[in-house]
Amino acid sequence: MPASREARWPLAGLAVVALVVTGAATLWPAPSASPAPPPTSDPVVSVSRSSCGQDWTRPRPGPQTFQVHNTGAVTTTVDLIEPATGAVVGEVEGVGSGTTRALPVSLGDGEYAFRCIPDEADAVVGPTVRISGSGLPSNPAVVPVTQEDLYGPTKAYEAQVLTGIDALVRDSGLLTEAVHRGDRGASETAWLTAHLSYERLGAAYGAFGDAATAIDGTTAGLAGGTADPGFTGFHRLEFGLWHDEPMGALAAVADRLDADVRDLRQTFPAAQIDPNDMALRAHEIMEDALQFEVSGRTDYGSGTTLATTLANIEGTRTVLDVLRPVLQPRMPALPTVDSWLDRATAAVQAARRPDGTWTPVGAVDRGEREKIDGTIAELAEQLAPIAGIVAPRRVS
Repeated sequence: MPASREARWPLAGLAVVALVVTGAATLWPAPSASPAPPPTSDPVVSVSRSSCGQDWTRPRPGPQTFQVHNTGAVTTTVDLIEPATGAVVGEVEGVGSGTTRALPVSLGDGEYAFRCIPDEADAVVGPTVRISGSGLPSNPAVVPVTQEDLYGPTKAYEAQVLTGIDALVRDSGLLTEAVHRGDRGASETAWLTAHLSYERLGAAYGAFGDAATAIDGTTAGLAGGTADPGFTGFHRLEFGLWHDEPMGALAAVADRLDADVRDLRQTFPAAQIDPNDMALRAHEIMEDALQFEVSGRTDYGSGTTLATTLANIEGTRTVLDVLRPVLQPRMPALPTVDSWLDRATAAVQAARRPDGTWTPVGAVDRGEREKIDGTIAELAEQLAPIAGIVAPRRVS
């Protein structure tokens, strides 16, 4: 699920490392590789285990692409930094021995240096160079995030997820009771409440292991489709409730779901949420919502995928709130992300009827559907840089 991070630090709103197009940042171009420095007018910088950019002696302002050539024997990550603060202007990872990789940046007035981080060796910082008199402002850079920076937010998020799982246990129990009573209407209402409790858990999915599939898996990859024994959890119960399967037969499905939810409550405290996952999932949650929920692909009869989308937005907002202390000094575009969260919430809520029920995706007015699609897509784009900004990195 995590995307390749060969080129990182896509910083929204920072011309240093991104081209800003309609308010969204584009990622750095994928680095190229070659056995030796190519003939080019771009600056060529040599790096190794013991030296880093000593040959960069004629700095110039403006957009440019460094050709970073590793003359050493070990793979090296290379950062272009502001040496006074260690803030990163650009980065290229995994420059192999004897290879050349492209590092595109745009430089203004200020001081810069290359920092090389060889595998299994200490970092080396090259000589400081200065650009002045260009008339260009000193472009902003981003101070690297450390594991220590993410410790507090990760623990805070784990506590919130545990509270959310407690709500899920409660709601799953009420759902099971309704199914056992044979009350289909009450079961359908309780199903949606419990399902949304699960969908708000957001970035924790990676820590759930096999429980995620057992609780919220679909028929994808199951040879028997909806009749496959491996089809369990919320969507299996949804299919049965909205396709008039006998309530007595669905009791076992509800019991299995309830047991899986309670098992998750028992095992989660021993699990750990990967700090990388929090930022990465914030973007992926909305990408998945666009692909599976807004499209209606995960609708097994309830017609509530837009309610699920809203729960996903709420889960993403929770992730951003715990990461906010880390993001605020590093991401000038954070208020724009917040604005798109609000716009996405409003667009999706328009599909909610006055009585609280939800309009199925297929029945949503075309104009409203296009607005939902466009808003969620833009929100996903706005969230994309966060994974690169928050990713903890080695600096020494």
